[in-house]
Amino acid sequence: MDLKLFGEVFVTLLVIVDPPGMMPIFLALTGPLSVLERNRAAWQAVALALGVIVIFAVAGQTLLAYLHVDLPALQAAGGLLLILVALELLTGKTDDPTKQATANIALVPLGTPLLAGPGAIVATMLFVQRADGPADFSAIGAAIVAVMLTVWIVLRFSGGIVKVLRPGGIEVLTRIAGLLLAAIAVQLIADAIAAFVAQYNGAG
Repeated sequence: MDLKLFGEVFVTLLVIVDPPGMMPIFLALTGPLSVLERNRAAWQAVALALGVIVIFAVAGQTLLAYLHVDLPALQAAGGLLLILVALELLTGKTDDPTKQATANIALVPLGTPLLAGPGAIVATMLFVQRADGPADFSAIGAAIVAVMLTVWIVLRFSGGIVKVLRPGGIEVLTRIAGLLLAAIAVQLIADAIAAFVAQYNGAG
């Protein structure tokens, strides 16, 4: 296994996924849930993200080409999804635990597009394109698993923060997370628009 490539993929994906930055959003979305449900949401989100990234690593180019979808379109779609979640956080619609389903939160937006977002998907596809031989592919696969394991550990043990913050602190954190999420969403859409403009200018 190529350890240099492993390190490169691990650091790149870890920076993109940003577990410390993910923590306040995770806590805001799962704050009203029980400890068991929060832990379940953590592993479900990580499992889904791992599956999505692996699928795009193996067949991403083929899948997008078959659907006639450009990467910027995927990026813009992720941004729109995040805006919907950010609005819910900012307006307090996620505060009622009876309206939340653990699986739904784990799948969208935690699993995708937050963990397995356009950035992580594109980076993985680029690494796979550069790979040459089984050693490179095994290094990329091991790095992806290591990143997801790191994310799971961070989310799994973030529950202690909920006890410190208490309901009032969680509410403040929820609003801050909503603002951060909205900013991430706007940036994703802006980057997608810029990519589309550059693509069609180049084509023209």
